[in-house]
Amino acid sequence: MRRWLWLSVVVVGSLLTSCGKALPTLDGVDLAAWKDDKNACGDKRMAMAALIEQQKDKLLALSEDDIVAVLGKPDQNELYKRNQKFFYYFVQPAPACASANPGTKRLAIRFNAMGLAKELAIED
Repeated sequence: MRRWLWLSVVVVGSLLTSCGKALPTLDGVDLAAWKDDKNACGDKRMAMAALIEQQKDKLLALSEDDIVAVLGKPDQNELYKRNQKFFYYFVQPAPACASANPGTKRLAIRFNAMGLAKELAIED
């Protein structure tokens, strides 16, 4: 009886750990440089933003935690009505940077009420 109990625990444990899907890789994007360029003060994100936007299908339907794992902590976030959330990653130097420009561009990711990425776009 103990052997069956032990075997069932091993089977259930392996099923639970194998159910997660792997995080996507973005071709041509140096994610370490993206994460290190907080608020785009180093001006490294502009070239990578277009590549991310081209590959947005890989990021859509990911959870908030998965987006943070791939792109890093957002520069800004906003909670909107009906539990929608926005993550913003600056693509041009943010107002907090010394080399800030008026009207900086940012990558915006909108999450639905379930916490899944619904839209991704570069906005002014």
